[in-house]
Amino acid sequence: MNIARGSFQQNATFSMTCRRRARTSLRIISDMRADRSSVENEDMIAEQGHFVWYELLTTDIASAAAFYHQVLGWEVRDASTARFAYRVLTADGAPVSGLMALPPEGIARGAAPRWAGYVAVDDLDASVSRLTALGGTVYVPPTASNIGRIAIVADPQTATLALVEGPTIAVPQRDRDRIGRVGWHELLAAERRQAFAFYEGLFGWQTVGGDAALNDTYQLFAMGADTLGGMFTKLPRAPFPFWLYYFNVADLNVALQHLAALGGKVVQGPIEQPNGIWIARCIDPQGAMFAVQGERPGATSADAPPFEIGWAAEWGGFTSRGRMIERRGSLPEPAAKRPPSKR
Repeated sequence: MNIARGSFQQNATFSMTCRRRARTSLRIISDMRADRSSVENEDMIAEQGHFVWYELLTTDIASAAAFYHQVLGWEVRDASTARFAYRVLTADGAPVSGLMALPPEGIARGAAPRWAGYVAVDDLDASVSRLTALGGTVYVPPTASNIGRIAIVADPQTATLALVEGPTIAVPQRDRDRIGRVGWHELLAAERRQAFAFYEGLFGWQTVGGDAALNDTYQLFAMGADTLGGMFTKLPRAPFPFWLYYFNVADLNVALQHLAALGGKVVQGPIEQPNGIWIARCIDPQGAMFAVQGERPGATSADAPPFEIGWAAEWGGFTSRGRMIERRGSLPEPAAKRPPSKR
């Protein structure tokens, strides 16, 4: 598939779905809102520039819900209306992501399942204006939706994400290290230095210091004191730039056993990190890419797959490249990153 055409199809379908969702008055379960304390609401106000919500667009809602229930331990709450099917996925009773169907017209145009992340902004209109001035694209202009006022956008290299002002449902930043939450955000960019400059101008993200060799190929980024993830330049054979989300699990071995039994695929890993956490990059049965990270009881460096030397990831026919490192099977990892909490 032509890379630019494929990216356009994916982003156009994402915007199509969100427009449909925005036109429908969805019911987000009332007890989720009622359970929030005033402290949690204060946290939401402080989430400017942070990822606060995630959604999976898929071809089979029921199968996807069952898959992630087994792999990540999520429960499912129905927030649908007669016109629009929507699920809220929860961990420990708290909402962590949404689940919706790809529209048939999008599937017919070749769109594939995908995860999407929402970044909180204080002023959506100003953020959209700044994004266009920086060379980004707006697929859905500021629109009222079930999760807040949103805009669906892409960076100048076509990686898609969403902006949300006044989120009505979100994952507090303080919960990012808990099991079942997204603990890391990774951008496979067409050119990571240009990509970072865009996001720095849009959100005020900062670089994170440390290993100079690491930062030469894998740029860590933060919002204030919170390290959020990393960016690197993908190889040309990657289909298009995209954001990859890492979900925290208590036991990587168990999660991957469930994943394999339900038809998912591990496309890279398990890979040991310097802090004792292991990661694996995966594809769910419907084709959406995601990653998991967590402890791997009893495993040692010798248990890393023999082909994992440095960072050369064969991922479903395309490759990403990172820094070569000394220990076989490991991947550059920020020192500030903490193991997932077992709470």
